Amino acid sequence: MPLATPILYFDLGSPYAYLAVERAEAVVGMGVCLQPVLLGAIFAQRGWGSWSQTPAREKHIAEIERRAKAYGLPDVRWPPAWPANTLKAMRAAVWADEQGSGRTFARAAFRAAFVQGQDLGEIDVLAEVGESVGLHAKDLAAALEAEGVKNSLKRATADALAEGVRGVPSLRIGARVFYGDDRLVEAASVLTGDGSGR
Repeated sequence: MPLATPILYFDLGSPYAYLAVERAEAVVGMGVCLQPVLLGAIFAQRGWGSWSQTPAREKHIAEIERRAKAYGLPDVRWPPAWPANTLKAMRAAVWADEQGSGRTFARAAFRAAFVQGQDLGEIDVLAEVGESVGLHAKDLAAALEAEGVKNSLKRATADALAEGVRGVPSLRIGARVFYGDDRLVEAASVLTGDGSGR
């Protein structure tokens, strides 16, 4: 029986998720469903924090820049005062998905953040990203405060936790979850059947 479409969980504030979203389909060799979740809520549930607030920050920044170059992606430009609060950006991502533009919005937003160095915590930036993929800025702004959108993001995050997602990026294939940009190749081996996917 063929496996279901892989699900890639992401938060727009995560540079590792940016690397994964840019490469996932090429690496796994098939379409991937992009699922927005709120990383801060996942961390809070698990009692974790972000490496961006630790002494490991500079090491990770250098590693992300190295990986982007190795993957043939543009040089990373960091948004001012990164990481920003991505709550509204993730609500925007959920709403864009409901409008049928989730994939294009996510990719455009990631590029705005990590290629152009823009702050996704700014509503004007989110509006520009939305307009660039055919979404009206006025509708996007209203969606950020819509109870339905808020609840959808909460449910998606809770569902991700229930599926075993510990952080982003995580790629779920069936019941298996592969956490980390560096595990895409391992995940691909499950789809092709030429590896154990340990």
